[in-house]
Amino acid sequence: MSESDSGPRRLRINRDLEIPLAEVTLRTSRSSGPGGQHANVTASRVEAVFDAAASPSLNDAQRARVLAREGSRVVAVAQDERSQARNRELALERLSRRLRDALFVARPRRATRPTAASRERRLSAKRRHSVRKRERRPPSDS
Repeated sequence: MSESDSGPRRLRINRDLEIPLAEVTLRTSRSSGPGGQHANVTASRVEAVFDAAASPSLNDAQRARVLAREGSRVVAVAQDERSQARNRELALERLSRRLRDALFVARPRRATRPTAASRERRLSAKRRHSVRKRERRPPSDS
């Protein structure tokens, strides 16, 4: 997250993309699990929802990539901490990570040929294996 003096708060996804927090819906609810009396009265669970299909911050290529990998709504939940504020930070970090992973474009693999040394290692291993198997056979009668 970054906060500038002049503009609204934004969620940093990667080097090239920041999303205004206005596009992220934050919902709170009671956290599940143990916690005693504190858990019964505190809405510390935070759910961050980003509507990728309706977001003006994504260009068409980014939107298509996110929709294909995550669907139209990207959701991140945090209920790890007792503090709602800390869970809010965690949920936004997780949302950012999910969007970053969805937008990641893997470099295409460049086909390479095996080196002469690797080919020789493979063939010599095959020969050793063949000899080992041959030596395990019972002796022939002739």
